[in-house]
Amino acid sequence: MIGLRLVLIFLAPWFCLAQDYAPPRYNLSLDLLPEQRWEPVLKHYNYTEVKEVIDHVLDISLPKWVHAIIRPLADLELAFLVHEPYAGEIKGIARTLGVNVGDVVALNLCYEATAFCTSIIAQDNKGNVYHGRNLDYNFPDILRKVTMDLDFIQNGKVAYTGTTFLGYIGLWTGQKPYDFTISGDAREGGNWWENAISAFFKRSSPVSWLIRDALNDAKDFEAASLQLSKTPIIAETYYIIGGTQPKEGLVITRNRDGPADLWPLDPLRGVWFHVETNYDHWTTPPPFDDRRTPAIKALNATGQANINTDSLYKVLSVKPVMNLNTIYTTVMSAVNPEKYTTRIRNKI
Repeated sequence: MIGLRLVLIFLAPWFCLAQDYAPPRYNLSLDLLPEQRWEPVLKHYNYTEVKEVIDHVLDISLPKWVHAIIRPLADLELAFLVHEPYAGEIKGIARTLGVNVGDVVALNLCYEATAFCTSIIAQDNKGNVYHGRNLDYNFPDILRKVTMDLDFIQNGKVAYTGTTFLGYIGLWTGQKPYDFTISGDAREGGNWWENAISAFFKRSSPVSWLIRDALNDAKDFEAASLQLSKTPIIAETYYIIGGTQPKEGLVITRNRDGPADLWPLDPLRGVWFHVETNYDHWTTPPPFDDRRTPAIKALNATGQANINTDSLYKVLSVKPVMNLNTIYTTVMSAVNPEKYTTRIRNKI
């Protein structure tokens, strides 16, 4: 018995490490100048460790020739490459951390390139719309440590909420209270880096920055859908949007210049949910990466009458919908913004 207790005491820390947990949550004031906004958040972190993370991410995911182009150009022409307020935010992050401006620009482009995700929108039988997503990356152990929830504060109120990584000014996941929710999933679209660099110099929006723009600017589900459909972006993607009214659910399959497909919820015809991973919904996902089929099976087993943020979280926890590269799961519902919940998905 004593031996068993000793074993349990020894293993307890490992069991704790394996638990899912909430990321830190901070306020980011939109009333501050862009150069100052991130400083209160960054002060919670060790700058040396943050710089090591930036260097590691750049080494793993950014072609050296791209880094060589971006670094000096960003130093000299940031205002040309990046529109406000993001140029100011990037300068402020670089100044606070003591790193090159071009490295922060390059870091943001790295995150644009490698998001592999699962997003689900679903409507229950009372007309409530729920939205959930898993975000997957190729270096999960690093990114789990720098994931955070942010409440963007304006005039003393939460203008919108999002989940992101330290040093990354875009959002792949976000919610505008009482209006709409958004997630983004990467879409394959040719030679990403060549096209992205070309589009970036044309001042097209990075995919995740457009999500943040929509959360900041759009007044409702319809306005957000229009903005996300038509604004030129640097890479093909999927935007998934949930609203506050029945039938307000939409998957936008995006080309760089406009929409390739609009896929709305149609609960009156029995289409009460959509699952979007990283493949066009009208095609069959490859067998080696079929997260769609298990998610659909889990949703059908749950049933429309039982769908809510808790049951949606369970669907997103089914393997391989959740997998070794899953960084976090977020569930949300714009009509109940207090239900916005993110959990870091940890494994032994």
